[in-house]
Formats: sequence, structure tokens, C-alpha cells
Amino acid sequence: MPMNRRRFLELTSSALPALSLAQAWAQKQKHIPIGLEIYTVRRQIQADLRGTLKRIREIGYEEAELIPSLYGHSAAELKKIFADAGLKTPSGGFDERAFPTSFEYAKAVGLRYMMLSDLPVSEKAYHQGAIKLNEWGRKARDLGMRVAFHTHDDVFNKFNGVTGLDILLKETDPELVFFEMDCYWVAQAGQDPVQLLRRLGKRVRMLHLKDRKPGFPPSTDTSRQSQHFTEVGSGSIDWPSILKLAQHLEIDYYFVEQDETDIPVMESIQKSYNYLRKILP
Repeated sequence: MPMNRRRFLELTSSALPALSLAQAWAQKQKHIPIGLEIYTVRRQIQADLRGTLKRIREIGYEEAELIPSLYGHSAAELKKIFADAGLKTPSGGFDERAFPTSFEYAKAVGLRYMMLSDLPVSEKAYHQGAIKLNEWGRKARDLGMRVAFHTHDDVFNKFNGVTGLDILLKETDPELVFFEMDCYWVAQAGQDPVQLLRRLGKRVRMLHLKDRKPGFPPSTDTSRQSQHFTEVGSGSIDWPSILKLAQHLEIDYYFVEQDETDIPVMESIQKSYNYLRKILP
């Protein structure tokens, strides 16, 4: 029976909501790149930078977070080395002393985020650090970048009942200073990464992903006795809940980082990647 124009319009109109839902779902499931914190392979890059980066890309990693030992290269050279390996470099870590003089270099490398990896553990240092982070955040914004602070377990030390993280949250401008939440160190401090991610919300723009062996006591000292690292998906951290919330918050970057490994490092980062790729779209 031939279809008249009216019937055709009825059928196509009724299909539109389903099509829109399918499109919305596809958008929600857009591919999320997995990155690697280069500190994980720091020993390997000293021996063979280009070969190590090639292997990282072969595993499937698409992005990398840079570390200060790489900055002996000129910005142009460093940018080319990673581009040749097929790795984007959206973030790089800088220590407190180097931070003020590194903005032009970071911009030339193509970083989107300049990450401060730590502050001295004292109340005064956190207050002073907040002032500096605001200043650096303004300068980074003027250059089209952002500043982020990385959370170790020591940010949960308390000073008169207030943690270092509390001080930074209260005294830094949320439009200028963001956070890179290290899920391991949050858990090592005895905190719940899911709850903290809910609390910080969109101030967290990057995640460090490494797992924690079960059965060890919490700490807030970042000492060797606090290092119970294992591959993502092999420990006690609730990754499905973290990553589901991270996607809801539209986290910008996900970096695997494992400071030390019990198995060969390339095997370690392969294992973490394989697990994450099963969860992240």
C-alpha cells in the first residue's frame, strides 16, 4: 500500500525523539583519551626518550603530563618530540621555585594546565601558597592557560582543625585555581575519593589514577611507608564510581601515574590502561 505524505510525516515525526535520545547518548559516550604522567616512566625516558614515548603511544595512551626533568629541552624541541610520538601534552608539573619563570615556556610547549605538585606542610605555607596560586592563575589565564594544584595526602594535615586543602579552597579564586585530584593519595589519607570529588566538583579538572593495595593504614606524610601503589583496577579504590562522577563533571584529563611498580613499568602501565579502557568510552 503506497504511503501518503501525511502518513510519512507522522512516522518520521514520531521517530525524532528516539533519534534525539540516541544522539544525546552518543555525545555522552564520546571517546575519552587516557594520558600518562611521565613521572611513571622517568627512568626509562632518561635512557631512551623517543623510544619510551613510542612504546607509550603503542599501548594506547594519547596524552602525557610533563615533568621538570624534560624541561632541559627547548620548548620547540620538546613539543616536536611528543608530537612526533603522537602524544598530546595538555599539562605539565612545575615546582614552586620554577613556577614564576615558566609561563612563557609552558605556553610555547602548548600546555593547557600548569600544575603545582606540592607545597611545604605548614599553615603559613598554605596561606602563602594560596596567594601565589591566585597570582599565577591570573598570569596563566592571560596567556590562555590554567593553574592547578595537585593533591597529595599531606594536604589533609590539620592546623587548628583546618586542613591545608581547606585553606587552599577558601583562599584561592575558583575562577583562577583548579585542582588535580590524585585518587591514590586521597585514599591513602583515609578519605573517600568519590566524596571529595563531589565536594570539589568542577574545581577538579584533572585526575591522577593509581590504585592502592588494601590492608595498610592511612597517613598524611607522603613517606615511603605510605606508598602502597598498584595498577588501576588491582586495588581497593572504587574506580567505576569515581569515573562515572568524573564524566558527569566533564573532567578534562585523566592521567595514569604510578610512582613505583612491582612489575616492569611498561607491563604496569599496560595493565592500568587495559582496565581503564574497559570503563571509559
